Amino acid sequence: MSDQNLSLIDHLTELRVRLVRSLGIILIATFVCFHYAEWIFNILREPIAPYLPQGGLIYTGPIDKFMAYVKIAVVAGVILSCPLWLWQVWQFVAPGLYKREKKYAVGFIFSGSGLFLLGVFFAYKVVLPMAFHFLMTFGGETDKPMIAIDSYLSFVTQITLMFGLSFELPLILVILAMMDLVSRSFLAKNRRYAVMIMAVVSAIVTPPDLLSMVMMLGPMWLLFEFGLILVAIVERKKVAATQSQRE
Repeated sequence: MSDQNLSLIDHLTELRVRLVRSLGIILIATFVCFHYAEWIFNILREPIAPYLPQGGLIYTGPIDKFMAYVKIAVVAGVILSCPLWLWQVWQFVAPGLYKREKKYAVGFIFSGSGLFLLGVFFAYKVVLPMAFHFLMTFGGETDKPMIAIDSYLSFVTQITLMFGLSFELPLILVILAMMDLVSRSFLAKNRRYAVMIMAVVSAIVTPPDLLSMVMMLGPMWLLFEFGLILVAIVERKKVAATQSQRE
C-alpha cells in the first residue's frame, strides 16, 4: 500500500476520532442543559412573547413539550460546548500547519467560540426581534397568531445556529490562508462569486422569508471583507517569517 493511501487512511481515522469525541462532548452538554431546559425556554420565548396572547405558545400532542425541551437541550449543548468541540476541530486541522502556526491554538479556540457566540447573540437580539415584528404584524391586526412550540423552536434554532456558524467565516478564511489554500488576491478577485455563494447559502439555511435571508447575507458579506483583512495580515506575517529565517 502506498504512503499516500496510508496518509489518507490516517486522515480518515483521525477525522472519525475527532467526530466521535465532539459528539460525546455535545451529548454530555445536552444532558446538563436538559436540567435547565425550562429556564432556557423562557429566554427563547422572549422575542415572540409581545405578539402572542398572554405570551404563550401552544402544543397539540402529549409529548410535544417534552420533545421541545429535548431540542432546547441539544441546541444549548452545541452552543455552550463550542470551545470544547472547536478544540477537536483544531486538533484535526493542526497537523497540516507549520509549527509556528500551531501556537495560535488558544487564539483559534477563543476567537472561534467568540465568533460563534457573537453570531448567536446577534440572531437573538437583532434578527429575531426584527423578524417577528415584521412577520407578526404583517397583514394587520385582524388575525391572531397561534404558534406551536415545535414550529417556533425550529425557526429560532435554525436562525441562531446558522448565524453562529456564519460568523465563523473570518476564522475559516484565516485557517485556509495559513494552510496556503487561499490568498487575499484570490479571494478579492473572486469576490462576486463569493457573494453569490453566500446569497445561495443564506437562502438555503434560513427560513423561507426574504428578511431572514438579507439579514444573514449582510453580516456574512461584512465578515468576508473582514476576513480579507485578516488574510492579508497572515500573508504579511508569513513573508516576514520567511525573510527572518533566510537571514
